[in-house]
Amino acid sequence: MSAPPSDNTDDQANSETTTDWPPDGSDSRGGGLPWKIPLVGVVVVALVGWFVRPWLQGLVYALYTTPLFLVALVAGLVAGWMYYRYEQTDASTTYSVGDGEERELTPLRVAAVVFIVGLVALTPVVNTVAGATLSDRTMADTTAVERLDNADAEKPRIVTRAVAGRYASNTLNRPQYRVGETDISVANGTPYWAAPLSPDGLFNRLTKRQAGTVLVDMTTQQANVRVVDGELNKGIGTVFFESYRWHLLKNHEYLVDYGDPKMVVNDGAQYIVVPYSTPTFHLTPLPHSTPEWGGVAVIDSSGTVEMLSPEEAAQSPTLANQQLYPEDLARRKVASTKYRNGILNTYTSHEDEIEIAPVPGDDNDQPFFVLSESGPQYVVAVEPYGEAQGLREVWTIDGQTGAFEVYRPTESLFGPQKAADLVRQSAPQTDWNRFSPAEPILTVIDDREYWQVRIVPEDNSGIAYVAFVDARTSDVEEFEETEAIERFLAGETPTESPDQSGGGGEETPTVVVQRVGENGTVIETMEIYGNESVRIETNPNGSGSTTGTTANASTERVRAPL
Repeated sequence: MSAPPSDNTDDQANSETTTDWPPDGSDSRGGGLPWKIPLVGVVVVALVGWFVRPWLQGLVYALYTTPLFLVALVAGLVAGWMYYRYEQTDASTTYSVGDGEERELTPLRVAAVVFIVGLVALTPVVNTVAGATLSDRTMADTTAVERLDNADAEKPRIVTRAVAGRYASNTLNRPQYRVGETDISVANGTPYWAAPLSPDGLFNRLTKRQAGTVLVDMTTQQANVRVVDGELNKGIGTVFFESYRWHLLKNHEYLVDYGDPKMVVNDGAQYIVVPYSTPTFHLTPLPHSTPEWGGVAVIDSSGTVEMLSPEEAAQSPTLANQQLYPEDLARRKVASTKYRNGILNTYTSHEDEIEIAPVPGDDNDQPFFVLSESGPQYVVAVEPYGEAQGLREVWTIDGQTGAFEVYRPTESLFGPQKAADLVRQSAPQTDWNRFSPAEPILTVIDDREYWQVRIVPEDNSGIAYVAFVDARTSDVEEFEETEAIERFLAGETPTESPDQSGGGGEETPTVVVQRVGENGTVIETMEIYGNESVRIETNPNGSGSTTGTTANASTERVRAPL
């Protein structure tokens, strides 16, 4: 007996109209689409990121050298997982975002909050721990000395960095190029301010390469500038894919901290020299890293790169007398020694705490690179922490080997700020609204400390004169000629110096008085020596009253407007 037809039309319709979806064989196309799109996006992003990885190096290196980032990330993930487990108990948590609106607290939001708070809260602590570790390593590797090296009198540092840049720009006669950043380079034993001759303007950067190197002699007050011609395949200031840095990061060391590039000229060949540092990781008391000198990258004019270790760089004939140690690392290591008596002391009693002394001058700061009798070295003057401005220590770092030495004066010596003030006081006739002291560098002459201060116009158009300030007695000696500066550096006193005519021991006049006619012709010249004086009187029969003025030759000094 057959069953009666069913009145449930819905069931009948469903059984007749329902079909399988998606159709057979469509899983490989339609079903895979949702996960294929993100995968393709990830691959594209990865490929683009790999191509432009030189642009990302700063961020990548910062994350690489910050173990704290991983600590905070792990803490965030653990907090998110624990909150997820808590949610499984049917507990629900919401938080207000204002205007009565509420949002649900999710594991992802918990993880993000813990990560950000941990990163912000622990960063100052880890930085302090890293500074203390770097201080301990620096103090352990530093040798205390009882005297500083004498200055090399034949290679004085006279021209400041800002003035060198002005000299180079003023003499440039190539409209398609500009002078890049200057740095010190030694060529044939003479120190120069060296700068790349880079393309100027967007079109020229796209179509031209670095055309050469501009050298400004730093041992003379005159604008002695010369250009070494020759294109560099991988240069400075060019379009990014022709840049030395892009080339280094693409094909050589990536997870290192490259310093400022320096142009080096050796036997007519041009090189770009780039010192770099590498991180050293420490697990205790908190994960952190400290920088150490990793080596030097040398790029020749063809674009060939040679990665040298510190020992190899110091032995390279091409790099003789050059500054190979990263100057930023030198400054950072010296500054870190404020933690020498521990972190607690640095934030409480400040016993024996130091700080790098600030110095006047444009576009430059310590450390200063100089040539001494023992070779090239950085000089860093430090003063006590706080308002005190006396000279506490002088650090020297060998520019070739990176060896650290510290000199602690047994007598009270004043610092660079006081030296600049003494120069102003010694020349009240100078218009100090138009001139300023710059780059005071501690210079040793015959085992005696002087502050060598350059006086430059506000527009950095030249060197007015150079003053030497005795760091013990505060005596000031001023010289306007390069030859006189070299003689003083060699240990000759002003009274021992030969005069301009080449005489051996004749005394130099203190004041020269000239009688000049209306047409500017010098009628008569009178020289005043030693303690002699000059008396100037008006004609008693003239229109003016009789007056008399006496100038003591030993104290009166006349300086022509500069």
